[in-house]
Amino acid sequence: MDEYRIARGLGWFSIGLGAVEMLASRQLGEAIGLAEEHHRLLPIMGMREIATGVGLLGSDDGAGWLWARTAGDAIDLAALGSALGDDGNDRTRIGLAMAAVAGVTALDAWCASRISEARNGHGLLPLGEERADDVEERMPTVKTITVNKPIDEVYAFWRDFGNFPRFMPQLESVDVREDGRSHWVAKGPAGHRIEWDAEIVDEQPGSLIAWRSLPGADVSSSGRVRFERAPADRGTVIRVELDYELPGGRAGEAIAKLFGVSPGKQTEIALLRVKQLLETGEVARTEGQPAGRARSTSRRYDDWLREGI
Repeated sequence: MDEYRIARGLGWFSIGLGAVEMLASRQLGEAIGLAEEHHRLLPIMGMREIATGVGLLGSDDGAGWLWARTAGDAIDLAALGSALGDDGNDRTRIGLAMAAVAGVTALDAWCASRISEARNGHGLLPLGEERADDVEERMPTVKTITVNKPIDEVYAFWRDFGNFPRFMPQLESVDVREDGRSHWVAKGPAGHRIEWDAEIVDEQPGSLIAWRSLPGADVSSSGRVRFERAPADRGTVIRVELDYELPGGRAGEAIAKLFGVSPGKQTEIALLRVKQLLETGEVARTEGQPAGRARSTSRRYDDWLREGI
């Protein structure tokens, strides 16, 4: 498929949709099940659609405007999701509208990613190295947690990559190959699968594991995890340093956060799960337990965990 031809079609689609949202907001609102008080939002969405459509058609490659469209799609999904909680709206129709928007979002993101890759033509450098023209595109994150277990036990658990799906629910599989490389498959935004091959570039038993993704990865990444004895011999400190490059740079990061799949947040949740698995043998959940009130700490904790899955 020609992503540039698709991009041009998305530009005309954006202008057409924007015109409908501005000129027939009441009819469109009724068609997708929105109560009358929500119709006023549609012309605003329409102006944004027309602006991005015109920008897309007038751009040389369109990647920036496609990422702008994707961000707008994510905002529309959030608005429709909020409307689901209003009893005056038709939840079935809104659900169908959300499914349609999600499909367009996936197409926008795919097309933007393909054009960005063709334009940039490079991957991510290992940690500690910088390229002048893409420093702003890289998304570093550092997360730390202390586990009340001996350092050798913690290191052995982490070094067995087969354990990763136990504390990273978005991971579907990890296939360790004979040459020491591994193939990873994960669930991405809007039901997409993300795949990559990785290799260990530095390993110091009981102390450090460093890795990087190989060329062709859907999301380029590199990083290291350090293991240190906690003060007063109170377990092990795990420090994860992750450097990754989402398609679209900062725009891609913002979109990932809107979908609840920010690598930074997922790393934080994964470390919490590692701690629970090593210390108790299972991941603790509070669902089904009495909390005393509807919006309790335990309820917020479970909601926070769900957002990272």
